[in-house]
Parts: sequence; C-alpha cells; structure tokens
Amino acid sequence: MAIELYGIPNCDTVKKARKWLDANGVAYVFHDYKKEGADPAKVAAWIADQGKDAVLNRRGTTFRKLSDAEKADADDDADNHAKAAALLIQHPSMIKRPVAEHDGGILVGFKEETWSAAFL
Repeated sequence: MAIELYGIPNCDTVKKARKWLDANGVAYVFHDYKKEGADPAKVAAWIADQGKDAVLNRRGTTFRKLSDAEKADADDDADNHAKAAALLIQHPSMIKRPVAEHDGGILVGFKEETWSAAFL
C-alpha cells in the first residue's frame, strides 16, 4: 500500500502519526507543506472527498489572523469551494494535519483507531 503523508514536520499531530506509522512498519512518503507547498489539484480533491470543513483548520493561528474578507472566502459555499481551496494553497498551514492518501482513500487528521483500520 502506497501512502503519501502531507503535513508540517514540527506539528505534534504529524509527529504522532509518523511515529505510529514507523512503529507499525507502514511505509510512507512525507510531503512537507512548508517546503513543497500544497498541490492545487490535491487540495481540491481532498475538499471534494472529505468536505471543506474536514480539511480547513479554523483553530490555528494562521486562520485567526486572516482578514474578515479572507475568512468569508473560506466560508464560500459554492459547490467547488474554489475560494477556500485557493486560501489553503496560499496558506498550507491551514490544512488540517496530517493528510494521508492511500489506495483506500484519504484520511485527514490522526486517530489511531481509524489509521489501524485503514493500514493494518
């Protein structure tokens, strides 16, 4: 099973996920948003699959620092969520972490039970 893991290396949740993958012998390739950016097609696919609210991290500092107009864009309810996706591409730290793409789908965030069911 090929796993693509997306996140920021110093994020505590990403650290937990990587430690769990390593401890369970699950191979993965890590993509650092800060160094590699966020791929627009992937962000759009994540939103289409999981929903904007599952992918957008509203609790972080980056989101709280946005202007009211940018926050309104994040709440864009258009079917394609283009404005929200554009904000996530511009500010990848607003993407909930980690995102794991695998043959069976996409997981957003780290929950050991969910990951065990998907990867073990």
